[in-house]
Amino acid sequence: MLDLPLWFEVGSLVVLTLILVGDLLLVLKRPHVPSFTESTLWVAFYVGLALVFAGLMFLLGDAEHGGQFLAGWLTEYSLSIDNLFVFVIIMARFSVPRKLQQEVLMVGIIIALILRGVFILLGASLIENFSWIFYLFGAWLVWTAIQQVRGDHEDDDSETFIVRMLRKRVNLTDEYDGVKLRTTIDGTRFFTPMLVVFVAIGTTDLLFALDSIPAIFGITHSAFIVFTANVFALMGLRQLYFLLGGLLERLEYLKYGIAFILAFIGVKLVLHAMHVNELPFINGGEHIEWAPEISTWMSLGVIVVAMAVATVASLIKARVDAKRRGNRLLDEVPHFTEDAGRRDR
Repeated sequence: MLDLPLWFEVGSLVVLTLILVGDLLLVLKRPHVPSFTESTLWVAFYVGLALVFAGLMFLLGDAEHGGQFLAGWLTEYSLSIDNLFVFVIIMARFSVPRKLQQEVLMVGIIIALILRGVFILLGASLIENFSWIFYLFGAWLVWTAIQQVRGDHEDDDSETFIVRMLRKRVNLTDEYDGVKLRTTIDGTRFFTPMLVVFVAIGTTDLLFALDSIPAIFGITHSAFIVFTANVFALMGLRQLYFLLGGLLERLEYLKYGIAFILAFIGVKLVLHAMHVNELPFINGGEHIEWAPEISTWMSLGVIVVAMAVATVASLIKARVDAKRRGNRLLDEVPHFTEDAGRRDR
């Protein structure tokens, strides 16, 4: 059981809240497109902050829970990058002006934090009272991994049912008015496309919360670690969006790495459910002692290797594809023969 000083837990939540509020105020007061250098510095700051927090977990807690935080943070960070990829699709789908994208991303991050907080409370309560929930969590993650490989979540030509209904039932204008949800045109009140964007972002956050919370509960049962890992994974996501830019589209194999992680954690959850089994129709309601328990450090290693392999493989493929396109362009350029060259001279 995690036994951290109360001052550390309360202080951590207060500091994280202040940082998030400060980031929000920065967006509101200085709406702009961050430069590559600015985005890099912010992302490095947030990653460094997460690593410092992990170090404190090792010092004030123990190696097991410090490892759980690292594994949970990396898992949530990888899922947040996948979430970010869908944000890119939504931004393009609704032609959100680049100068407004910071505000949209910040709203998306706040919605994600609220939804994940709710799911963390629900998940912790379910785990405490119903050990069989691990079977459902595990099956859900394996199914999600299959959907991830199939690419069903990347269909950018479709809209959610909620968005389609919204389009039919409210008066929408085609023009944005900053981040305002409503605007007046010739004396008539209209909703701006920003309303549809926020609904699409919120729906996406809901779907990713349904994946991410079971995934991290497969690594740790500590609600404190689950929440802080989620917060650190979402911090800096706005700057990461501008830092990666077009690189997200080149990470073609990222979805396979994430799918592998989800499937691995899904299997781990099912094995844990077997180990603490209480369902009467499985092994007579007795624990299945031979079911292996996958350690935190093995989970951490699998997560790191899966993301590294997926990222490196994606970059190699992007480089090979770029060379092929370059060679194809060179082949299409007309070449003069030696005789033609001599005639020109």
